[in-house]
Amino acid sequence: MGRKLRYFVTGCAGFIGSTLTERLLFDGHVVVGYDNFSTGQESFLRAASTSDGFRLVRGDVLDRATLSEAMSGSDFVFHLAANADVRFGFENPRQDIEQNTVATHNVLEAMRKNGIAKIAFSSSGSVYGATLAIPTPEDAPFPIQTSLYGASKSAGEGLITAYCNGFGFQSYIFRFVSILGERYTHGHIFDFYKQLKADPGVLRVLGDGRQRKSYLYVHDCIDAMLLAIQRSDARINILNLGTDSYCAVNDSIKWICESLAVNPKVEYGGGESGWIGDNPFIFLDTTKIRALGWKPRLTIQQGIVRTVEYLVDNPHVLSTRL
Repeated sequence: MGRKLRYFVTGCAGFIGSTLTERLLFDGHVVVGYDNFSTGQESFLRAASTSDGFRLVRGDVLDRATLSEAMSGSDFVFHLAANADVRFGFENPRQDIEQNTVATHNVLEAMRKNGIAKIAFSSSGSVYGATLAIPTPEDAPFPIQTSLYGASKSAGEGLITAYCNGFGFQSYIFRFVSILGERYTHGHIFDFYKQLKADPGVLRVLGDGRQRKSYLYVHDCIDAMLLAIQRSDARINILNLGTDSYCAVNDSIKWICESLAVNPKVEYGGGESGWIGDNPFIFLDTTKIRALGWKPRLTIQQGIVRTVEYLVDNPHVLSTRL
């Protein structure tokens, strides 16, 4: 990764943020982690906290003064803090706007104040809405947004690219599919496992089970981000991150149940979407990131099984809810 840097990571105690923090420390960098622990977990930072290169700042990305002070002296910002669950956006419309869009503006302003010009941003395939381009490339036309989460992430991207053009920033915008793996604490596998642990005889599923989604293992995600930062040097870098395949929710149910050795009665809620704003088919074109020399190590099935194994071995995460 070249010279050693001082990284600032928002959402450092979260699923992806804590995994990234450990990787950066392992590579010999200094990391200042920033988290308000609204969803992040202390246990996820146990290994990082033993490193002399790590400093934790407890703070909210909506607290501009604390954010700016904590960021001082950093070389590069990974902005991962966000409201991460698409499903509940229309129940609390303000949350996505504040946690995803306003927070991103605060991060950009703190960077400008501190003279920091490089940022990596965790965006989402949700910004493509109900696209007709499958697999979806980075330059696909944006349709009408279907979720407040996607709209708020799209707005965050817009702010970042405007700061790149107006203030000379350099950005890496990563549009993720759903990420799986160790420290996973929300999403359909979490929900299904929690149901089956309580009652292995029945599984209630939103939608009709035929929704098609792509997923990516968390360490493959980190590999892709770090490789992109190393090998892509445009002012604005927008990259899809995902596997070259997808699965139906019913496929995922089969793999989860096989891993747990259960055979529940599956009850479907009906309809092609699981919730308002759910895109029933998400599959991203990853040609750009693969051209840099990256490819995922785990298949979707392997990532799902690895996630189930983690949940079985770490029952304390069942009390976590994003």
